Amino acid sequence: MKPPVISAFEPPRRILMGPGPSDVYPQVLSAQAKPTVGHLDPLFIGMMDELKQLLQYAFQTRNEMTLAVSAPGSAGMETCFVNLLQPGDTVVVCRNGVFGERMRQNVERCGAQAVLVDNAWGEPVDPQKVEETLKANPQARFLAFVHAETSTGALSDAATLCALARKYGCLSIVDAVTSLGGVELKVDEWGIDAIYSGSQKCLSCVPGLSPVSFSPAAVERIKQRTKPVQSWFLDQSLVMAYWSGGAKRSYHHTAPVNALYALHESLRMLAEEGLEHSWQRHSEMHQLLKQGLAKLDLQFVVAEQYRLPQLNSIYIPSGVDDAAVRQQLLRQYNLEIGAGLGDLAGKAWRIGLMGYGARRENIALCIKALEEVLA
Repeated sequence: MKPPVISAFEPPRRILMGPGPSDVYPQVLSAQAKPTVGHLDPLFIGMMDELKQLLQYAFQTRNEMTLAVSAPGSAGMETCFVNLLQPGDTVVVCRNGVFGERMRQNVERCGAQAVLVDNAWGEPVDPQKVEETLKANPQARFLAFVHAETSTGALSDAATLCALARKYGCLSIVDAVTSLGGVELKVDEWGIDAIYSGSQKCLSCVPGLSPVSFSPAAVERIKQRTKPVQSWFLDQSLVMAYWSGGAKRSYHHTAPVNALYALHESLRMLAEEGLEHSWQRHSEMHQLLKQGLAKLDLQFVVAEQYRLPQLNSIYIPSGVDDAAVRQQLLRQYNLEIGAGLGDLAGKAWRIGLMGYGARRENIALCIKALEEVLA
């Protein structure tokens, strides 16, 4: 069999304004291109310690068990569920989009029972419904919800929901894949017990890593397990010896060295900008986008008070071909926006303003391109 003759892959420079991945900071791409060292190299271990501090800052937590899972946000989700849940547990799962539904699937794959709190797509999780469900299910030990629902652009009140979890003796499991770095998020102040995110959204890093953090109460729950975690790779009792074993780290897996360089740089840049400034920048860019979309008479899916600044779902005008518009934007302007998911498939577009992508020039191009294509 002859070897295939294939040229080196040369990707175009797209402008990524979909639901993720977002545009990656040039400094982050440069960091990833630095020389690879061994994953047990003492210099790399020192960088991991810095990375942990940076993640604690981004999450606003002092949780010792804070690290980056060597896999994308979906693996971060599974990490939280498989470590905390055991067969027979009851979990109240809030579902107001695609990723709440994925939480339900994770619960059931762990052999636990999911009790659902449903809200319409485009709406936040309703705390009153959650409290009623917790009252009706005193056997529940967990409350799981999505802070920023990527499929719709709706932001839920994480502080209130976590307070309800504590009131009814539950640990909280929170999806912050799209919220970390883009909107206010305070793990310790709000009492979040287990949280996961992704590197490719508001952190503007390369895809493939999932920051996670577990509270002391969640760590104690993991220690009290009566059965081994069903996933060897995601078992945090094994991984933490690699992330916090001091100079003598125990080998667990070959870490994605260069991707962790990239995450280190993106988090360093976030710390340099300051969390509050990053939250404010995303909010200001959302207002600019909102003004431009209003001129095109394009309507948001989510009510203004619940709207994510970094993920904007807008209804597709009647008679407009969804796929044709997105293809034309990509072909003529090198601009990517996202299609709708689930109940919003074919009905909405999702425009991302995440991290490095939350810039005036991106918004100006997006509005002008949409105006020309829709005309």
